[in-house]
Amino acid sequence: MGELVQLLVSGVAVGAIYALAALGFTLLWQASGTINFALGEFVMLPAFSMLLLIAAGAPLWLAFLLTCALSMLVLGLGFKRLMVDPLMRHGVIPLVVATLGLTIALKTFVRAGFSAQAHPFASPFPDGQMSLLGINVSYADMGTLLLAGLIVLALQAFVNKTVTGRAMQAVAQNTDAAIVLGIDVKRMVLYTFLMNAALMVVVALLITPTYLAKFDMGDAIGLKAFFAAIIGGFNQTRGVLLGGVLIGVLENLVGFYISPAYKEGVALMLFLAVILVRPEGLLGRPEERKV
Repeated sequence: MGELVQLLVSGVAVGAIYALAALGFTLLWQASGTINFALGEFVMLPAFSMLLLIAAGAPLWLAFLLTCALSMLVLGLGFKRLMVDPLMRHGVIPLVVATLGLTIALKTFVRAGFSAQAHPFASPFPDGQMSLLGINVSYADMGTLLLAGLIVLALQAFVNKTVTGRAMQAVAQNTDAAIVLGIDVKRMVLYTFLMNAALMVVVALLITPTYLAKFDMGDAIGLKAFFAAIIGGFNQTRGVLLGGVLIGVLENLVGFYISPAYKEGVALMLFLAVILVRPEGLLGRPEERKV
């Protein structure tokens, strides 16, 4: 029984990281109709940025804060101004193609600059385990759960309790109505891109100690985040959290009780099962389109 609980806790911790990454898809889609398939690379780049700063002598907390600022400038403001704004006027498809090309370009750049080897990354949490009701749980898993939970609660409080958050929510729900109400839509969309960029730095901080810093580390996290968003419901924040946790838990259970060889296929199989039965996702809302 204790073994099963350990697997569940570890799976929920990993799933929480997938869910945080999946929130990146959901935030951008709700606010601006943007789909960023380079999201995995937006996790990979902050990981290498923190590594460089740590190598230069900065402590982990300072490297994290500096990387957040840099990420918001380059992957938030820069990405929106240089790629999203020029391409969105031509529709979603050109932007999708462009982000796929950006994925290849960023991986090639990092591979050329840092080699193809995996680089170790220090965990922000102490090593070892703690005992809860006779069950041993690692500090890393507990820290990940607590940090992910705090971020989700903070996002929900910001969106629901602040004027800016409500304005962003209004833009996500109905852009035309938000304009009529006098909301600065462009500014609200920019805030979403900045929040997304900072969120990817948090994902990098949590996932890189396990995945290691490597030029292609974004492939797996980006794909699983996309699956999590679709499984839970692309237009529902709660659905994204459910999708991420389901993938993390099932991966752990399948890898332990069946075979580690099948672990990486869990997200794809779950995605196929859900999309065939409920295309809008487990908690998603069907969206009607006029033709």
